[in-house]
Amino acid sequence: MKKILDTKGMILCALFAALTAAGALIAVPLPFSPVPISLQVLFVFLSGAMLGRYLGALSQLIYLLLGIVGLPVFSRGASGIGIIIGPTGGYLAGFVFSAFFIGAVFEKKKNLPVLPAAGVMIAGLLVIYMTGTMWLMYVARLNPVKAVIAGVLPFFPGDILKAFIAAFVLNNKNIKTLYNLTI
Repeated sequence: MKKILDTKGMILCALFAALTAAGALIAVPLPFSPVPISLQVLFVFLSGAMLGRYLGALSQLIYLLLGIVGLPVFSRGASGIGIIIGPTGGYLAGFVFSAFFIGAVFEKKKNLPVLPAAGVMIAGLLVIYMTGTMWLMYVARLNPVKAVIAGVLPFFPGDILKAFIAAFVLNNKNIKTLYNLTI
């Protein structure tokens, strides 16, 4: 994976930033948690796997910066620095680290079958959960158990499903052609 950002890399980063923003628009609030259910994580998984560590992480950083400067790209059309320093900020920051981690693995192992690919995605999910939970504990002044109950458990089954969907997408013959062109 080259580190130089060329035109193709810029387009792919912009595409995955936009896809993550689109995934944020599909957000289901939960009455017991400040963190909504959304499709963002699916695109975080795919950005890392398809773009590699640098471009995958960059696409998620662009997504965050767009929201920070005021574009309504966060869940339910929210924006601004307040979202980053609020209870969901750690999960959003975790997107960058997760895409980097997943991208690093997929750069070494390009054509993983569905189950190992989903395993890599789930490991990337744990990166999001760790950063998000630590930040949620700090901002909301929750103990670790309450933070996991509010910020991880309600989302875990759906996020596991998203990991498998991303792995199936990567193993689709037509997507593999695009994937081999990107990474």
